[in-house]
Amino acid sequence: MKAFNPVSLLTTISLSKSYGGIPALSGVDFELVPGEVHALVGENGAGKSTLCRMLCGLLTPDSGRMTLQGQPYAPRSRREAERAGVRMVMQELNLLPTLTVAENIFLDSMPRQLGLINYRAMNAQAREVMAAIGLHGVRPEQFVQSLSVGQSQLVEIAAALSGRCDVLILDEPTAALTDPEVELLFAQVRWLKAAGAAVIYVSHRMQEIRAIVDRVTVLRDGKHIATQDIREVTDNQIIRQMVGRDLSASTVRAPGMTSSRSDMAMRVRGLSRGNSVRDVSFDLHRGEILGFAGLMGSGRTESMRAIFGADRPDAGQILLGEQTKPATIRSPRDAVRQGIALLTEDRKQQGLLLPLSIEKNATLSRMSGVAAVRSFVSHRRESAVADRFIDSLGIRCRSRRQLVGTLSGGNQQKVVLAKWLYRDCDVLIFDEPTRGIDVGAKFEIYRLLDDLARRGKGLIMVSSELPELLAICDRIAVMSAGRLVRIFRRGEWTQDLIMQAALSELGSPGNGLQIAK
Repeated sequence: MKAFNPVSLLTTISLSKSYGGIPALSGVDFELVPGEVHALVGENGAGKSTLCRMLCGLLTPDSGRMTLQGQPYAPRSRREAERAGVRMVMQELNLLPTLTVAENIFLDSMPRQLGLINYRAMNAQAREVMAAIGLHGVRPEQFVQSLSVGQSQLVEIAAALSGRCDVLILDEPTAALTDPEVELLFAQVRWLKAAGAAVIYVSHRMQEIRAIVDRVTVLRDGKHIATQDIREVTDNQIIRQMVGRDLSASTVRAPGMTSSRSDMAMRVRGLSRGNSVRDVSFDLHRGEILGFAGLMGSGRTESMRAIFGADRPDAGQILLGEQTKPATIRSPRDAVRQGIALLTEDRKQQGLLLPLSIEKNATLSRMSGVAAVRSFVSHRRESAVADRFIDSLGIRCRSRRQLVGTLSGGNQQKVVLAKWLYRDCDVLIFDEPTRGIDVGAKFEIYRLLDDLARRGKGLIMVSSELPELLAICDRIAVMSAGRLVRIFRRGEWTQDLIMQAALSELGSPGNGLQIAK
C-alpha cells in the first residue's frame, strides 16, 4: 500500500464503490496536502464524481477508508462534511430557485437577531461574498430562478466560500463562466491556497489546469492511473492516460473540410426580444457549422431560444430553406415540426426527463418511429434505437434501461444528443454541447458535428470555449449586449479580434450588424 505524506490534509485508502454490482471506483488511493490545487481528471464515468461525492458525504464507500487532518473521516451527510471544513461546488446546480441569492448563500447559517432572520445583515454579507467572486449585476434579494446558468454557478461558488473551508471541491466550476469571471474565481482559489486550504479541481479544460493546478491525478474506469506534478507531464501524456489511446488533432474539422454548399438552411431577419436580443439577422447554409461567440449575457442563448419558440420574440422573421414565406413558430413544438432542434444549455432542467430511462429519453423526440400497431410503443424498436445511440455515442451505462438521472453529466449530454439525432432535423442548434464532457468525448462530438454538416445539415454551435469554435466552425458570429456585431469567416478571425467584437457594444448603444451572407 502507498505510504502517504504525514502532513496530508485529506487521504483515501483503497476506496471502492459499486452500483448494481458494477464498479464505479476500485481501490483508489488519493492524497491532498495543505496549500495545493489538485486536479482530478478522467473521461466521463471514470469515477471522478463518485470520489468527490464520497469526500463530501453524499455517498458512502463500500470499502476503504478516509482521513482528514490525520484523523478518521467518514461523513454521513453533506452537512457533516461541511462542518468538518470539506465543501463542494457541484457541476449540476443544487440551488433552491424560489429563495433569494442571499438565502441560498447562507442557507445553513442565516444571521439572526432576537430569533428572527436579520435580512439586512445577511444581504450585506452576501454583497461582500458576491463582489469577491465577481457576481456583478445581481442583487442579494433577487430570486435564483431569475438568474442565468452562469450566474447560478457563481452563487454556488459564493455559498461554498461563505463558511469554513479547509478543502474545496470544484466540479467543472468554469463551465458557464466568462474569462473575467474565471480569473476572479482563480484569485479566490489562490487566496484559499495561500491560507493553507486545499482545492480539488475537476475539469476537462487543460488550459485552466495548467494555469491553476500543482498536481494532477488521472482516473480511468474507476481506477487510479497516475498522480504527477503538473510541470512534469505534457497535455498529450495526460490525455493518453485518461483515454488509453492517442487523439489526433486531425479529427477536428479542418479548413479544407468547409462545405461548398450554397443552399440555404435558415435565414433570420430582425429578431428582437427586449434588450437581450436586438435586431439580430444572419444566414445559415446547409453543410455549414456557424459558431456563436460572446460574453455571458450577450444574447447568444436568448437568440437561440427565440428562434426555437421557447421565448416569444417581439419582432423578426425566420425563413427555412428557400421559402419566401416566414415560418410560424409560436412554441418549441412548432419549431420541431418544421425541422429545428435545440440542444439546450441546461440539460438537467430543459433537455431530459431524469426519472426515465435512456431508451425513453432517446426516442422521445420521434415517438412515431417506435410506434407499433394502434400507436402502442414497440419495445423492440425502442431498444434497437437506444442500443444504436449508446454504441455510436459511447454512452457509458449499465443498460439502456438505466435512469438518465443516475448517469454522469457528460453521459447525460450524450443522451440529449441522441434524442435530437433520432429526430433528424435539418437545422440543429447546439448550445454549449461539450459543457462538462471529457476531452475524448469532445473529439467524438466534433466528429459527429462534422458528419452532420457533411450530410447537408445546417448547424449552429453556441460555445463559451473559443478554441473549439475556432477548430470546428466555418464562420463565427459574435454577439455583444444583445446585438450580432460581426461575422468572421474562416481565415479572418483571431481570438483577439473575436474578443474585441464581444466587448464592442458594452457601454455604448452601437449599431447592429448588416446581414452577413
